[in-house]
Amino acid sequence: MLATPTGRTTHDARAEAGAGKVPCRIVVCRDCCCGSPKVTGVDHTAQTERLRTAAPVRVSDCLDVCDQANVIVVLPSAEGRVAGARPVWLGLVNDPDATEDIAAWARAGGPGVAPLPDILDLYAITPPRRRRTAS
Repeated sequence: MLATPTGRTTHDARAEAGAGKVPCRIVVCRDCCCGSPKVTGVDHTAQTERLRTAAPVRVSDCLDVCDQANVIVVLPSAEGRVAGARPVWLGLVNDPDATEDIAAWARAGGPGVAPLPDILDLYAITPPRRRRTAS
C-alpha cells in the first residue's frame, strides 16, 4: 500500500504484478496536445504517477485524437482479454477526479474484469481507425 497526498492508501501495481497477478495496463498520450501546456490546468506528471499506483503505465507519442486531449487508454489484463474485453479509450481526462476514477477501476481489474463505472462512460471515445498506407 502507498499513501497518497490526501492520506489515503492505495495499491502499488508493481507489487501486485510481482505477486503473480498481472493487472490491466494504462497508456497515456503525451505528445503534441495531450500532456502539453495546450491542455491547461492539468498536472500531467502527477496524473501519470497517480495512474502508476494502480497499473503499469506506458507513455505514448500521439494517439491521433488530439481533439480529445488528454487521452488515456486502459488495456485489459490477460483475464480481461479471456473475457472478451477490448481496450477502453478515454478522452478529455483533465480532471483529477476522473484520474482517480480510472485508477480505482484499474485496481478493480479494468476492462473485462470490473464494469466500467458510469462516470467514466462520459469520457469514453471511439479510437481512431488505422490508416492504410499505399505501397
